[in-house]
Amino acid sequence: MADTADSASSTTTTTAAEPSPITKPVVGRWADEPDDVPEESDSSAVNLGSLTIDESKKVNDFLEDPEDSNIDVKSGDTPYSSAVRFEDLNLSEELLKGLYVEMKFERPSKIQSISLPMILTPPHKNLIAQAHNGSGKTTCFVLGMLSRVDPKLAAPQALCICPTRELAIQNMEVLLKMGKFTGITSELGLPADKANYIPVAKRAPVTAQVIIGTPGTINKWIAAKKLGTSNLKILVFDEADHMLAESGFKEDSVRIMKEIVRWSPQCQVLLFSATFNETVKAFVSKIVKDLFVQEYNQMFVKKEELSLDSVKQYKVKLPDELSKILVIKDKIMDLGEKVGQTIIFVRTRRSAGMLHEALVKYGYEVTTIQGALTQEDRDKIVKEFRDGLTHVLIATDVLARGFDQSQVNLVVNYDLPVVHNSPSEPDYEVYLHRIGRAGRFGRKGAVFNLMCGDHDYMIMEKIERHFNHYVTEVPSWTNDEDFKDALTKAGLM
Repeated sequence: MADTADSASSTTTTTAAEPSPITKPVVGRWADEPDDVPEESDSSAVNLGSLTIDESKKVNDFLEDPEDSNIDVKSGDTPYSSAVRFEDLNLSEELLKGLYVEMKFERPSKIQSISLPMILTPPHKNLIAQAHNGSGKTTCFVLGMLSRVDPKLAAPQALCICPTRELAIQNMEVLLKMGKFTGITSELGLPADKANYIPVAKRAPVTAQVIIGTPGTINKWIAAKKLGTSNLKILVFDEADHMLAESGFKEDSVRIMKEIVRWSPQCQVLLFSATFNETVKAFVSKIVKDLFVQEYNQMFVKKEELSLDSVKQYKVKLPDELSKILVIKDKIMDLGEKVGQTIIFVRTRRSAGMLHEALVKYGYEVTTIQGALTQEDRDKIVKEFRDGLTHVLIATDVLARGFDQSQVNLVVNYDLPVVHNSPSEPDYEVYLHRIGRAGRFGRKGAVFNLMCGDHDYMIMEKIERHFNHYVTEVPSWTNDEDFKDALTKAGLM
């Protein structure tokens, strides 16, 4: 795993992944994602008790890059001034060099200009922040972590928890580039392949200054006293809404928080996500206030409508399931090659395998990623796609969140996303995260939603009604010109 992250930059930063066994997937966990389950210990036992919040199904809407007036900031008594330039943030010369030379940034985005002063200004209050995909939120928390580390102290000082290994690797690549000139050390905390398994008790204590990993492995290291938390200054949860949701990694996340509060009560907590439903927002606010017992800042974008100007959404009505494969083969594959890379999202591993096999039989080169693959295979497939060696990727929702690939201009929803164990309810947040894979960083993009039968029509209608956004219908799934016209309107042809 270390090789994948290290290849992003030749730096003094070190990365490694702790080999650990892969347990069977936990049913109901988001994104088809198996992870380590930490051993129970008395010191890390979790009692959610008073932190319980009543369930609610209301979901915040996805938000375009906002005007300043649409960003709702609650910052208590501490005054903050927006950062017009990165120089306004009192960063080290090494970090500024990383931002300008490696990241090639010119100035902070709107989200960065508002959130970075809140992250970096003493007394370093906690922050709950909603910032949509492509707005630069990764830079916010990575810069926050790097700026708080004392390079002279060889101990964990910053920790970032992510829901999937792909997102953890991606965040590490950003950290390696941004921190290239700092000498700050880092390590990936991820499950390794069974073939490379070494018991956690036999590994050396973690001395890296920044750790990025998935919750199961991080919990396992903490429980085994291999990852000390007494010097932690900053804790980040990426995709925090899922990390603290009942259907996600809530128990793991709370266990990590409680352990950190025990040894580093002044540790700053940053909770970033593109979406926060009302239940999770209430729980996040409560846990930050009750566990860390200190003031916190909030930043949410107020505009309440789905408006992705750079991504054009379409729906395609089809007579049967076989037609979904045919429309991908005859229309989308050929056109997709002309406009960039394509991600096709499916609901299940079985659908992924079936679609992959069908397209390969038709002579197309495609790769597929889903949670049942070995860690090595998943890493290899993602790297090949990132490097542009493959152009079409079939994926379960393991890649729906946070996966940044600037050349992805086309997303296909082979299956519309539904709530786990409630197939008549759309998963609105997953839908937003999926379509957010296209048109990254302000580029143009298109999304084709394939629909077959009354159930799909009903799910699509609910999505349109929920976001108050009509999705344009492609007139005929058999007409080449209709698909070309759709991509032309999306600015891709």
